[in-house]
Amino acid sequence: MKYTTRQKAILLLSDGTIFHGKSIGIEGTTFGEVCFNTGMTGYQEIFTDPSYFGQIMVATNPHIGNYGVNDKEVESDSIKISGLVCKNFSFNYSRPDASGSLEDYFKKQNLICISDVDTRALVSYIRDNGAMNAVISTDGKSIEELKALLADVPDMKGLELASKVSTKAPYFYGNENATYKISALDLGIKENILRNFAKRDCYIKVFPFDATYSDLAEFNPDGFFLSNGPGDPEPLDGAIQVAKEILANNKPLFGICLGHQVIGLANGISTFKMFNGHRGINHPVMNVVSGKGEITSQNHGFAVNREELEKHPDFEITHLHINDGTVAGMRMKNKNCFSVQYHPEASPGPHDSSYLFDEFIERIQR
Repeated sequence: MKYTTRQKAILLLSDGTIFHGKSIGIEGTTFGEVCFNTGMTGYQEIFTDPSYFGQIMVATNPHIGNYGVNDKEVESDSIKISGLVCKNFSFNYSRPDASGSLEDYFKKQNLICISDVDTRALVSYIRDNGAMNAVISTDGKSIEELKALLADVPDMKGLELASKVSTKAPYFYGNENATYKISALDLGIKENILRNFAKRDCYIKVFPFDATYSDLAEFNPDGFFLSNGPGDPEPLDGAIQVAKEILANNKPLFGICLGHQVIGLANGISTFKMFNGHRGINHPVMNVVSGKGEITSQNHGFAVNREELEKHPDFEITHLHINDGTVAGMRMKNKNCFSVQYHPEASPGPHDSSYLFDEFIERIQR
């Protein structure tokens, strides 16, 4: 009955293209850069990943909500996507350890979702035309009204978003009697990254995005970490300066995703906005050092310039994305520093790359 009485909804892309769907019952209008994730599972982890802040998520998996939600399967304290577009939204769920339905989860956090959209056609359109701003609306606004509102939404290029998701004050994670201490700069850090460090006998102090090197160094850490996060890395002058000072003091440094891009920028290597980006749990990466392939979890719309990286005398490429040849990992020859463009903590995704956390510990031990 709920299916047949749901209100009509609309997705409008910035180029004027329109897709029609139905509301799941939450009225409103929301904006963001439209992107898609190819993961078959792990939707709750994806929705709560701070790296997705400011984006409207299109789920390529046709069934969303079918296994409900679980309070433990989160990567932050709230939903971070701007809205959701899917094919089939499951109001009923079936999983013994589910703590509730996705519908109730969305209602508690007022997340707008439209379903019954031809997501195959939508994803194909985004692949051909690139990521762009969009609006989804379930409250009856006219097309002309939505176009006017959408015109005022800033482009992702040049947009600083780390400040929107970073912690406001430093906090600790793990066992204070652990063997290793790590200072982590929170640009949008995922919970499972902290779990992976804690599991490897680390005590982590997490700092706000605008913390200085002196702030991080005061903890007297054994190593430094620059986290993942949303938005364009270029406006992050503070984080770039922190990376420069960590390297100047020759301290162990590990970066993931946005942190990886910040390390590149700190060394004069530019970044660029990708046509579509990489988002999913099935991205193939080649470890050019070991010669082994890895299936990885990825979520990024920007990347490090490969040509500039290959010319830089202090860097070498360690990982490449097999599909398009973009840089997936790098390390410095003259510093104790390495980084990757993907997510070794997975969540959701395969665990092929979890060895990178072990490598960081080994680098600390040197």
